[in-house]
Amino acid sequence: MKKLLILTLAAFSTAFIFSYRYKAPAPQILSPECYISCYNADVRDQFRQEASTMAFANLHTTPLPYHLEGALGKPVSFKAADGTEAMGYEIRSKKKSNKWIYVIQEWWGLNDYIKRESDNLSKELDDVNVLAIDLYDGKVAATPDSAMKLVQAAKTERLENIIKGALAYSGSKAKIYTIGWCFGGMWSLQTTLLAGKQASGCVMYYGRPETNLDKLKGLNCDVIGFFGNKDRSPSPEMVTKFEQDMLSSGKKLSTFKYEAGHGFANPSNPGFNKEATADAHEKAIAFLKAHM
Repeated sequence: MKKLLILTLAAFSTAFIFSYRYKAPAPQILSPECYISCYNADVRDQFRQEASTMAFANLHTTPLPYHLEGALGKPVSFKAADGTEAMGYEIRSKKKSNKWIYVIQEWWGLNDYIKRESDNLSKELDDVNVLAIDLYDGKVAATPDSAMKLVQAAKTERLENIIKGALAYSGSKAKIYTIGWCFGGMWSLQTTLLAGKQASGCVMYYGRPETNLDKLKGLNCDVIGFFGNKDRSPSPEMVTKFEQDMLSSGKKLSTFKYEAGHGFANPSNPGFNKEATADAHEKAIAFLKAHM
């Protein structure tokens, strides 16, 4: 009888544990309200925290294989601001030029898709040096799990040092333009802020906006952004707040929103939206040409 009672209690305990596990809520992306009120920190650190959650990883399906053939650029190295080596993928203008466009990777890293985008920009823009900056120091992810680890390891101080090194590499007379997607969309704007008076134009694809008004007031160029209404990072509410913040800071921001999800402009994304990508690309190129 005693053994039967013990077995019965064990069965109830096991059932309770499994019931709790199945009812436990799935990890959630931090809400816009939390970013504003309950997590008062640098937006770049906020992103790193969010990118470490399964909810954020689930916005990114494993990319389809893509291999770039006939690459126009070549690998380059330069000194980061902390004296260590930094890397990138560079396509120099055929004519000497002080115009530079920095291409900022997605959270996957500086992969062949980003190199392809760099090649296309070189073809479509006149007399521009293209530099795709490697923010992961040579590492590239192929799955959401591995991308999460790379984002977690990408400390803000290191990223700033790499970008400052790129600015020194381009020279004090360089006119700096930036373009990036997702992680790179956020760092496109952050790079523009770091570029100071050299900043000449910023393109953001679904990147987390800066929320610090003092930083936004220091912007020295116009910004264009492309966002998905079905995205949750950044959500439409975050984009609206960004529009309000830029307006109150006296800065020019043009936004275009599509009925698309996160990463809609990446052709290696199974959720690729061809029509939205074509429209956004046309507008991005027109914006860059108008500011060069």
